[in-house]
Amino acid sequence: MADKKIFLGEEFLPTQWYNLNADFPNPMPPPLHPGTGKPPTPEDFAPIFPMNLVEQEMTPDRWVDIPEEVLGVYKIWRPTPLYRADRLEKALDAPVKIYFKNEGVSPPGSHKPNTAVAQAYYNKAFGVKRIMTETGAGQWGSALAFACQIFEIELKVFMVRVSFDQKPYRRIMMETWGAECFPSPTNTTEAGRKILEMNPDSPGSLGIAISEAVELAVKREDTRYALGSVLNHVMLHQSVIGLETKRQLEAIGDYPDVIIGCAGGGSNFAGLAFPFIADKIAGKEIQIIAAEPTSCPTLTRGPYAYDFGDTNQTTPLLPMYTLGHDFIPAPIHAGGLRYHGMAPMVSHCVREKLVEARPYDQMETFEAGITFARSEGFISAPETCHAIASVIEVAKQAKEEGKEKTILFNWSGHGLVDMASYDAYLSNKLQPYSLPDEEIARALKAIEGLPKIA
Repeated sequence: MADKKIFLGEEFLPTQWYNLNADFPNPMPPPLHPGTGKPPTPEDFAPIFPMNLVEQEMTPDRWVDIPEEVLGVYKIWRPTPLYRADRLEKALDAPVKIYFKNEGVSPPGSHKPNTAVAQAYYNKAFGVKRIMTETGAGQWGSALAFACQIFEIELKVFMVRVSFDQKPYRRIMMETWGAECFPSPTNTTEAGRKILEMNPDSPGSLGIAISEAVELAVKREDTRYALGSVLNHVMLHQSVIGLETKRQLEAIGDYPDVIIGCAGGGSNFAGLAFPFIADKIAGKEIQIIAAEPTSCPTLTRGPYAYDFGDTNQTTPLLPMYTLGHDFIPAPIHAGGLRYHGMAPMVSHCVREKLVEARPYDQMETFEAGITFARSEGFISAPETCHAIASVIEVAKQAKEEGKEKTILFNWSGHGLVDMASYDAYLSNKLQPYSLPDEEIARALKAIEGLPKIA
């Protein structure tokens, strides 16, 4: 019988991150400074990010060395195991082999520490004393709290209010690691007060939380902002996932036909997929799927356009698939996928037809999560359930077509602090939800006057 788990020793931990930007056949459109309409200079980012991370954001290099201090922390949980989902294969009765990369073994229980540790290290090296950030479901906030505790940096987290209410244990995780966590929007920032004046009962959004965090970050010289997804340096740090996975598959002589990840801002999807997209660019035939929610269908129903990364329009204009920066998503339980835009690098992959996007309703995703829990045993984060729903769809297609396929997906985190979401599903309190066309049209009015992508 084949091994259930494929392990790597610590000596095989990648010592460099991979930058897909170096291998795109067609270069990405640049970000734009909203004031000048030109690509921003490194100095334009200086009030928000430490310069060592700005350099990574803009680097053309294919490989970037991972500092020894970061590798030392990675070794707490990395390399992560690759699992053969043989029990799910049996449950689906389809001609498929299914593998999943288990990123839920990190201390905070998700893939997010891959970049949180790196960002905390670079901020510390730059002399930053305090970091401001936002979080949706709480995975990023808890990961950065863990990392900031290690590097002795003060952290304040603005958590999207609906998730703050739905997921109290994520807040407690952050506080356990020494961070302060606030429900966003708050009345402590101009951005938050502006939203609350318009809607005192606002459920919040990642765009609003980013505005609040950035506003406070730029007010003190010893403070910077950290983002858990979307930006190039985040995609870079997450590449350890795919690099490890390729080595694990090589060890057993296998290679995927289909690669799947859930996609909200793009970080866990990119972490697994980007090292394989390099193979696709080089001629390998692979199907790569980004699974997103029907309630926030950025890739499948949004235009490819320049837009702000936050509601208060304080960030550079990013080239991405977007639903508009003032879009307020429905309060679905997959809080980490409630973001109005998609990472520019992931967006470019979709535009270049290197990646296809598929939307899934929350009822379908929780059904998939239950199927996975009752076969493989692991309880998945609601975000991760979107990837599982896509895996099941691909497996059923393979069965209908009578084709053998090898499927690889990123199990981006466990759902052990998300049980209220499962309770809502199991007690029939959830409803299917697809974003109405009129809501998309309304939200996209916010970008009508912005520069267009050629």
